[in-house]
Amino acid sequence: MYKVFIQCVAPLTYSLCPVSFSPSSLRFSVRATSTRAMASHIVGYPRMGPKRELKFALESFWDGKSSAEELHKVAADLRSAIWKQMAEAGIKYIPSNTFSYYDQVLDTTAMLGAVPPRYNWNGGEIGFDVYFSMARGNASVPAMEMTKWFDTNYHYIVPELAPDVKFSYASHKAVDEYKEAKVLGINTVPVLVGPVSYLLLSKPSKGVEKSFSLLSLIDKILPVYREVVAELKAAGASWIQFDEPTLVKDLDAHQLQAFTHVYAELESSLSGLNVLIETYFADVPVDAYKILTSLKAVTAYGFDFVRGTKTLDLIKGGFPSGKFLFAGVVDGRNIWANNLESSLITLQGLGDIVGKDKVVVSTSCSLLHTAVDLVNETKLDQEIKSWFAFAAQKVVEVNALAKALSGQKDVVFFSANAAALASRKSSPRVTNEAVQKAAAAMRGSDHRRATNVSARLDAQQKKLNLPVLPTTTIGSFPQTADLRRVRREFKANKISEEDYICFIKEEINNAVKLQEELDIDVLVHGEPERNDMVEYFGEQLSGFAFTANGWVQSYGSRCVKPPIIYGDVGRPKPMTVFWSSTAQSMTRRPMKGMLTGPVTILNWSFVRDDQPRFETCYQIALAIKDEVEDLEKAGITVIQIDEAALREGLPLRKSEEAFYLNWAVHSFRITNSGVKDTTQIHTHMCYSNFNDIIHSIIDMDADVITIENSRSDEKLLSVFREGVKYGAGIGPGVYDIHSPRIPPTEEIADSINKMLAVLESNILWVNPDCGLKTRKYTEVKPALTNMVSAAKLIRNQLASAK
Repeated sequence: MYKVFIQCVAPLTYSLCPVSFSPSSLRFSVRATSTRAMASHIVGYPRMGPKRELKFALESFWDGKSSAEELHKVAADLRSAIWKQMAEAGIKYIPSNTFSYYDQVLDTTAMLGAVPPRYNWNGGEIGFDVYFSMARGNASVPAMEMTKWFDTNYHYIVPELAPDVKFSYASHKAVDEYKEAKVLGINTVPVLVGPVSYLLLSKPSKGVEKSFSLLSLIDKILPVYREVVAELKAAGASWIQFDEPTLVKDLDAHQLQAFTHVYAELESSLSGLNVLIETYFADVPVDAYKILTSLKAVTAYGFDFVRGTKTLDLIKGGFPSGKFLFAGVVDGRNIWANNLESSLITLQGLGDIVGKDKVVVSTSCSLLHTAVDLVNETKLDQEIKSWFAFAAQKVVEVNALAKALSGQKDVVFFSANAAALASRKSSPRVTNEAVQKAAAAMRGSDHRRATNVSARLDAQQKKLNLPVLPTTTIGSFPQTADLRRVRREFKANKISEEDYICFIKEEINNAVKLQEELDIDVLVHGEPERNDMVEYFGEQLSGFAFTANGWVQSYGSRCVKPPIIYGDVGRPKPMTVFWSSTAQSMTRRPMKGMLTGPVTILNWSFVRDDQPRFETCYQIALAIKDEVEDLEKAGITVIQIDEAALREGLPLRKSEEAFYLNWAVHSFRITNSGVKDTTQIHTHMCYSNFNDIIHSIIDMDADVITIENSRSDEKLLSVFREGVKYGAGIGPGVYDIHSPRIPPTEEIADSINKMLAVLESNILWVNPDCGLKTRKYTEVKPALTNMVSAAKLIRNQLASAK
């Protein structure tokens, strides 16, 4: 049993009170002298728990070490703790059904009974076996595609729909969780992914024509939504929240009309309910705003005023009389303390337009995208810590603003907030003038390598002497419990640096030997010294802060702990040269130097909000540039600079894409523009849709790009079928590493042949989709064995054909 404390602050008239939890049970206890609910709302909340309790419960269940009942118990304890925490903090509109065992879009697929035929579901309530098979695959069939949720680092499971899909009410989760909260005395707002956004976020099933309109299914899914709404009304719900985030995207008239149609069709079913339509991640375009605010069945509208400030102008131009405005002024995607005075001015201005009694203070989006609770960060520098607010603190901020808007402003709390903001603005640890000058100088050149990629590949081949269809992996190898234990012990000073280095060298040696036994052509050292591909570098760069428990869900049970960029970024000393040189000394085969690129470090961190993002990115690019050049000097001839997250930073509006892609691609080129022609620069990208930015990828001017492909039904290859010419090396992933499934040799060979139909054999590489960190050696060895066998099989066929 652990015991921690929540600092309960003045706006809620809280006292200091203990929060106790054990791995199987969480109990939040917040002692408040006033719990009158103010006009406050939370869009959604993190699911994993303050110490990743759900992650460990899921993985224990998947490994067969615990039962479904035990997993349900952990989940119920987490939900209960979250609801009670919000209720006791004075939040009026508390969400339910935002908890998920894997993903909220997958939950909607289950609710609709939209299970792809390959999972052999025969009807009835969908259980864990079918649910997790869709998410993770199983021994016989692959998982559904996973891709980024808008421009976040969260991933959702993409629904696969066909014209003949038969929808049926197959998961009662939304109603069950509403009732579960009601038993606790908490009347929640059930949250559903809206029907239009669900379809727009789906894809046609394999074999279905690309031209198939997913919106043609709209009238087929509405009966299920009606059943869910009816059950929620019968259970006593008074509010319901439909998340329709696609409203912030560039939608055509037909897509916008679907919203009018859907909510008109649902109007009679929704009668007697207050209906909130929630949007987030950007401003709502003018045409979408007109459609949204004209919907008769809707009581309230939720807008993101952090990333969607232009929506303020639309509201000033007109807002429907008598409707509620849920104002998302507390940032759900970053960890900085809210500027309370500024937010209050915004809220008061909105109140003047729509009526103060119609304004509900809210988060800009679900708090799923931020860390859980700052109270668990006992080792953070106190000055820097005062600048932050995690999910639990954002709940307090929301209620503090709601109270202030109603005339109960707590001057002490607001003054403390202002002092923290002033401290951050004036702190000398934020600014490094030398770094700022160097980054500013970057704008004078486009930083391109002097020789074209074709000539560079020729020079590299003479040096590397690789076979046709060279094999490689993406970087990381499985991280065993022993390895994690040793890293923890070294960090806690329980073992000496000498013992730590000895252990890591042995891990690297084992990875090298395994790859040589498998006959892989270009090796990796396996990254045993790294906890995370971004955190590892951030720990060695200036301007970064780190948390102990600042975990954020990426997908399923996978959590990341984003570094926090609070100041100017510099590289005090080399970061990877020792380990890469050590690994290269163990083999005569090429050993890749492994780096994370500047755009990915930026997009997978909590980034300072006091300067443009591109300024910070250029600073990181300069630091990585120094590392690349040091690796080259150390004799590393293949250097991979991962840009896994380049696309996820793409703005949601077409009009803003070019500016982002220009500085993002430029940042990548800065890192390697000075290397020799014979030094081969690789990059890697994962889980995104790349087709619409393929020309920017080409403009990165990498020598080789490895890219996710297998889980998206080889969508990437369609670009090349449509005539895009790509002259650099390319390795579309031949198997999905996010599933425990081991693909047979024949299946991988078939994938390679599909690639050869659109790509020349002299530029094609053979590799998995992504790094192998999350897999087990019992899965990795046979999968890589089959991958190498498939590459050799196709090589022999190509040689015979000649």
